[in-house]
Amino acid sequence: MATATWRYRGDPEQEQPAVLVTFSNGQLQRPDAVRFSLYRSSEVSNPRKRRRRILVSETERLSYVGNNFSSGSMKSNSLCRYFLGVLNKDSGQMEVYNAEIFNMQPLLSDNFIPDDTRDYQNKSYREKMDLCIEAFGTRKQKRALNSRRMNAVGSDILNTAVTKAAADVIDAKGVTALIQDVAQDDEQNMSIFLPPCHEDADKPEHVYKFDDIISPAEYEALQGPAAAFINITPEEIAKKTEEKSHCSFVLEELKFLPADEMSRDHKARCLWFLDILIKFSFLKIIKKKYPMGPECPLIISRKLMKNFTSLTYNNGSVQNLISASLKTKIAAYVIALALHIKNFQVDLTVLQNDLKLHENRLMDIARAMRLKVSKAKGMPGLENDQNHKFGTLSLPLPVQKAPGGWRMGKKMD
Repeated sequence: MATATWRYRGDPEQEQPAVLVTFSNGQLQRPDAVRFSLYRSSEVSNPRKRRRRILVSETERLSYVGNNFSSGSMKSNSLCRYFLGVLNKDSGQMEVYNAEIFNMQPLLSDNFIPDDTRDYQNKSYREKMDLCIEAFGTRKQKRALNSRRMNAVGSDILNTAVTKAAADVIDAKGVTALIQDVAQDDEQNMSIFLPPCHEDADKPEHVYKFDDIISPAEYEALQGPAAAFINITPEEIAKKTEEKSHCSFVLEELKFLPADEMSRDHKARCLWFLDILIKFSFLKIIKKKYPMGPECPLIISRKLMKNFTSLTYNNGSVQNLISASLKTKIAAYVIALALHIKNFQVDLTVLQNDLKLHENRLMDIARAMRLKVSKAKGMPGLENDQNHKFGTLSLPLPVQKAPGGWRMGKKMD
């Protein structure tokens, strides 16, 4: 039996081990006709990437490529070590070197990069980066790339489906019918933010019923806080006007409280509730359980939070939010209550300034509530008293139309 001695010549930390190749689709018939090129990573400072290699081989019919880092590489490279032995027949000694196996896979024509780089130069920066990620990216980068491409395909399919469905609806119903449906939906959306309207009412005071604005239990609870308004003096009104502690509508109406005790008490309660509604509309995110202070009755605080706020989740906690739509709802209830206070003709310009809304916005709300809007001179001493707009609720009610300028805020669940 022939024997041979061997000597290890490999360095475990050597930068380039010997290369062994295996072909995934068979064996080479003419090994001498294959040309190989080995490419190494230029990121020598990165310990994870500096050992990355790409081996490319070319034959007369196909090109092959293999690497030692992608999903197609030999898994055994990371589980064991390979060695290449070179036997000297004359001396009987074998020299052993570190080796690495590359699994060579055919490079199909649709993945082949042509020598002509004009197509590559015409690609966008994003497309070039995607090519680099496909060749040298980490597994996380490749998963993100595949996910983004799948989302893009899904988005295109969805857009195509939506466009086709819209075209089918238009063909089936016609443009005129669709416009009528949209107008009807607008009216229904508006009604959500308006007080209940009784169109069959025989009197203006029954169109927006007082109990729908302030319930009997809430009206009873207003007796305590409204007591400060009942016996208010002109000096106190002047001081409150200077301090701007209440809205202009309330301060002006406090000057004209009825002499009759029951009527005076009724108007004082209505004015106090209207003032608290306007102050509440200035809030946006409510973090306190009782934002209007201890003087506000509990039943009124609960009404405000339940009817004029929506729950939202922010920074790990549940908060109450007054959205643009809910501010519109508050304005509608303020107008309805002001109509009861002012015998169903109210100065909309004063309310607009108190609510800090754009004029067009408040006029849209007033028209949606079926008010007749007209211009007239405001009360003396008010800002722009020469050009005020008044809203009047009278029977029969005008036909409701969706205002062109109506814009609802984002609906909150």
